[in-house]
Amino acid sequence: MAKHSPRRRAFDRILGHRLEAVAAYLIYAVLGLLPLDAASAVGAWAGRIVGPRLRTHAKVLRRLQRAMPELPEERRRTIARQSWENLGRTLAEYPHIKTIARDWDRRVEMVGAEHLRALRDDGRPGICVTAHLANWELAGLACQKLGLPLTIVYRAPNNRWVDRLLARARRPLHALLVPKGRDAARGMVAALRGGGHIGVLPDQKLNEGIPVPFFGRDAMTGTFTADLALRYGAPIVPIRVTRLAADKGGDRRFRVEAMAPLALKSSGDRAADTRAGMEAVNAVLEGWVRAHPGQWMWSHNRWPD
Repeated sequence: MAKHSPRRRAFDRILGHRLEAVAAYLIYAVLGLLPLDAASAVGAWAGRIVGPRLRTHAKVLRRLQRAMPELPEERRRTIARQSWENLGRTLAEYPHIKTIARDWDRRVEMVGAEHLRALRDDGRPGICVTAHLANWELAGLACQKLGLPLTIVYRAPNNRWVDRLLARARRPLHALLVPKGRDAARGMVAALRGGGHIGVLPDQKLNEGIPVPFFGRDAMTGTFTADLALRYGAPIVPIRVTRLAADKGGDRRFRVEAMAPLALKSSGDRAADTRAGMEAVNAVLEGWVRAHPGQWMWSHNRWPD
């Protein structure tokens, strides 16, 4: 969370957040009036134009250079531009999550549904893991389509009105949304104790976590995914979302792939087992990003700069 001066925080509380919310609701309404594919294209255009002009863009290029130094510089610049485009598309698609849900069979190629059905039917608690790749909200939507309700942990925007807007957009997921923090820990534990299922995106920095390798560099990583899996015997099922090329009709399409549960080992040393579990999770996420680097959110401060 960004740290601002007391004067800036006071301004945001009194006026800034209200102005930001008005703009967000207006943009959301306009994008909602457009067809899904047009809205997605507008988002890509905005990401392509605005992203490289932000101060964060230099950090994106630096992260790419450190993560994948073997790539030519021009390739890394292309990935950075694609990442901004994907972020723009994803944000512009929020008003149309309901459209994707309605047109699921036409828009989404589902792979590995048997792993989610097994998670649903095994009588045990479970954990679904995804990353900020492509339109990551489709991982939760896939679970909803297969009758697997989730408690989803997310990072709430600082602006409470924008948070409410995103919650409205996520209604088709039929999920219990729990913001990160103390409430998240209680919500996850309650869900798993009740035999339920949680959804987490562990590819973001967590200062309270532990350093775990990600692209060969230590990244502060939350441990609760592996810790809860070990504590409650909950399988961890990774779900990867990727964007596919538009079909002949111009429709935007996606692939949602559920994978076999990760095999976590229990040696009796909980700290070591938890660390090994998060190393396994990070390795899976890294493989996804390497396969589709332009679809990941490199703008997030995953590593210390």
